[in-house]
Order: sequence, then C-alpha cells, then structure tokens
Amino acid sequence: MTAHDPKLLLQVRELRISFRTDKKNSVEAVKGISFDVPRNSTVALVGESGSGKSVSSLAVMGLLPEETTIIHPGSSVRFDGRELFDLPRSERRRLCGKEIAMIFQEPMSSLNPVFTVGFQIGEVLRRHMGMNAKQARERTLALLAEVGIPDPLAKIDAYPGQMSGGQQQRVMIAMAIACEPKLLIADEPTTALDVTIQKQIMELIAGLQKKHQMSVLFITHDLGLVGEIADRVIVMRHGEVREEGAAAQVFGAPQDAYTRALLHCRPKLDERPVRLPVIDDYLGEHVQAGLILPQRTRGSAPGDEPLLVVQNLAKSFYLREGLFKKREFRAVKDVSFTLARGKTLGVVGESGSGKTTVGLTLLRLHRATGGSALFEGRDLLAMSDRDYQSYKRRIQIIFQNPYASLNPRFTVGQILVEPMRIHRIGANDGERVAMAYELLKRVGLPEQAFHRYPHEFSGGQRQRIAIARCLTMKPEILVCDESVSALDVSVQAQVLNLLQDLQDEYKMSYIFISHDLSVVKYIADQVMVMHHGSVVEMADSDELYRNPQHEYTRALLAAIPRGA
Repeated sequence: MTAHDPKLLLQVRELRISFRTDKKNSVEAVKGISFDVPRNSTVALVGESGSGKSVSSLAVMGLLPEETTIIHPGSSVRFDGRELFDLPRSERRRLCGKEIAMIFQEPMSSLNPVFTVGFQIGEVLRRHMGMNAKQARERTLALLAEVGIPDPLAKIDAYPGQMSGGQQQRVMIAMAIACEPKLLIADEPTTALDVTIQKQIMELIAGLQKKHQMSVLFITHDLGLVGEIADRVIVMRHGEVREEGAAAQVFGAPQDAYTRALLHCRPKLDERPVRLPVIDDYLGEHVQAGLILPQRTRGSAPGDEPLLVVQNLAKSFYLREGLFKKREFRAVKDVSFTLARGKTLGVVGESGSGKTTVGLTLLRLHRATGGSALFEGRDLLAMSDRDYQSYKRRIQIIFQNPYASLNPRFTVGQILVEPMRIHRIGANDGERVAMAYELLKRVGLPEQAFHRYPHEFSGGQRQRIAIARCLTMKPEILVCDESVSALDVSVQAQVLNLLQDLQDEYKMSYIFISHDLSVVKYIADQVMVMHHGSVVEMADSDELYRNPQHEYTRALLAAIPRGA
C-alpha cells in the first residue's frame, strides 16, 4: 500500500489500465505510471493523443467504462490519504462531485443544451452542498461573476447555445469550482479556443488556484501552453512517463529526447525553418544534439502574379424577430485583398470575426450580399451556377473537423475517386484509382488505406485524407479553415510540411484561416487581421509581427503562449 505523505494531495502509483477490444483481447493504454500532485500546486500532464494522459485523469474521476476497462492489480490512486479504487461507488461519486472536479475539453458536449446554465450550476450546489433553490441561485450568480461572465443576472437564465465558446468554458469552470474542490482536473480546456480567450482561461484557472488554495492537474498536448501556469510538468508518451520535473527544469534543460522534440515541433515566432522538425527528427540513434535548420523567407513582392482579387466583400445574415421582423447581422463588412499565385494569405481573428465566413462565401457556400471576387478576370460571385461548375475544382476547402467532413460510409478509395468521377478527371475508373493511390502516397499514407474507412484513422491521418481529396481536383486555391488547430504539435508539423511541399511543387495559393498566430507566422506571406467582420490590419507576416499597427493586433500577439 502507498504510504500517505500529508504534503501530497494525489498519489498515483503503478497505474496500469487496459481496454478490452473483444472477449479475448485487450490493449494496454497506461503502463504502470506513477506521479504526485502536491497540495496547492499546479501539475501539467503533457503528451500527444494516445499518450494515456486523459485515461489517467478519468481513472482518478472514476469515469472509465466498467464494461471494457481493466484496472490491473497493484494500481493505486490515493486522494488525501484514501485509496480511490477501494471506495464504494456512492462514496466515490460524492467525493468526485465535491472534492475532485473536472473541466472537460469540449464544453458544448459537456453542458446539457436543454437546461439553462443557472440550472446546471445550481444542480451541483443542491446535490453536493444541500442548498435550497434561493441559496443556489445566489451562489450561482456569485460564481458566474467570479469566472468573468459579463452580466451574470442576464446570463444565468441563458442556454449554452446562446453563449460563445469561451463563455461556455467559463460556465464549466464555475460548475467545477462550485463546491470549492481540493483538486481541479482540467482536460485540454483551451484547445478549441481563440488565443485571447485561451489566455483569459489560463489566467482564470491560475487565479482560482491561488484564491481557493486548490491543486490543479492540467492536461494538454501543448508544452508551450503550460510554461506560465505549471509548477511541475509530467511528459507522457505511449502510456509511459518519459520525463518529470519542475517546469523551469523541463523547459530549460529537458532530459528526454521526446520532450525536446515536443518543444521544437511547435512553430516559433522568431524562426521559420524550410521544414518544421517532427518527432522522428529528435528520436533514434543517429540524431545529433542540435538540429541546424535552414530558414525560409516569406512576404509579397511587386512582381507577384495576382490570382484572386477580392473587393468590398460583404455577407449579412438575417435573424427573425417575431412574426414579421428581421434583424440584419453583418458578418463580413467590406473586405478586400489580393491573393498571389503560389503565396499564402493568413486570416486571423477571434471567433465571430468573420474569417470563416469569408472563406465559405468565396466558395459560394454562403451567398455574398456585396462585393466581387475576380478569378482570372471573372467574378466568381456573380456567375451562374452552371458557369461556376467548372471553377469548383479549381478552388477547394479543407474543413476544420476531419471527423465531420469525411463520409463515414465511404472507404477512403471511394472518397478520393468520387470527385474525380464527378468532374471527369481521368479517362476511366482504373486511371482514377491509380491516381488515388498516388495521392495517398503523396500525403504519407500507405496503400492499404485505400480500402479502409475514416473511423480507422487518427485525426492527423483523417486530415491527410481530406487534403488528398482536395488534391484530386488539382486546385489552384486551397482554403484551409482551422485545418491544423485540433492536431497534436507533431502531427500539426507534418501537415504544415505537407502543405508547404504541395505549394512548392504545384504553386498552389492558400487562404489559411486560423486563430493560432504562431502557425500563421510560419506559413503565411501576408496576414489579414479581422475583428467584428472588418479588416483592421494587413501586412507581410514578418512586418505585422514585428511592428503591429492596430491595438487589436497587438492584443492578439500579446496573448500568444510564450512557454516558460
């Protein structure tokens, strides 16, 4: 039995977890890991998808599915001196609702859409604190104010769908701290959020940790994010702890090659290598201590050939109010830019800035309410559907979510061959299949992928399939809508390298939409900053990052995580 150290709130010892894949077989997800979370401290658990970090946290909460989960003998998780695996289910539920709380990655999936946020926070208070309805409402208002929700009196009766992503995450945090827990587990709480909202959430968690004297177990795949909040860092890979130590030591002098790889894979503001390093560059027997990477120059030049000229683009949505009235919402206001052949325009801004609407409107997935988009002298927005048909293959889009944008009933082969058949690319299906195999090779996937379904692949592999599908059309313009935002840093580096290789080879032009300013700095020649539907600043990427002119741009840049 693990000896209890009163300085330690959580002690994990030799934790081994497997999942049954069928009646006879199982896969080991966590392989005998041990770590501690001291009282009144923040510990970061860092690793890529599949490293076992989220599984470990769910084991602490008792949220793993009993039917398929095997907790191996000898595994121990002690909280405040109590062995959690020995507790009855009722006691475990009471403990994990009141003394241990968790913030999940996706707030919209964790909040019930049919109940108001006030009811959902109040339910926690009524169940665990024994409050009546009036007491719970007063405490809920105080919690909403504490986590920075504007006008709590109005928001308490709002539904989750009526709030922004950042506000939803704040509601989740309010719910988690409602009973003033001793341990707060934050599982990727900022992954899908804009850089400014991300900074606010990180500062909020850090402030609450100090105010309530609680411990925080912060789970993320981004080492750069935890440098400003964590006291200790634990790096996991393939279910094992690869490195553990004080945050300053792990960032300043990482001992494990995998830790060094994670730190170097993320694009840096002061470097732009020709190719981003990936994990394998730092692992293996023949890797040198330091990689010297040739740098790439970016920017526009007077002689650049214009491919797409957008002038005064506008898009409004009309929201019904009552039976007869409509209210206009101007999502895009008077946006103009020129995209050169073989160049990348980065489009940045917070959620609601209009950047995705610009991309969808250019592809005619939204109907523009004003302006023009001249492609080889012809206005894409004004031509008939029949005339536009021949242009569809020349301007394509990679969507943010590869899970939702691939047909789950089609094999990868069908996904690739269908658009070629529709647009009559290739003389026959045999030629199209051969082209599909070549595209799979081009995006780094094996031939066997042709006969498999999307659900059999990881997120990074699905994004590669989505890119391959776009390439079947041999497009000249590719709109990348947050296409790497949800990927691990190493997979993100692989996809960015692939996009750069394709641009070098085919002279493709990209409209790269993202809220990750480090990634945009790496890949963009020009950067367009949007705020509330308008362009507030546009410049070559080096110039914009070196000398931002607009107050909003400066705020975005100031919010970029700088690491330790």
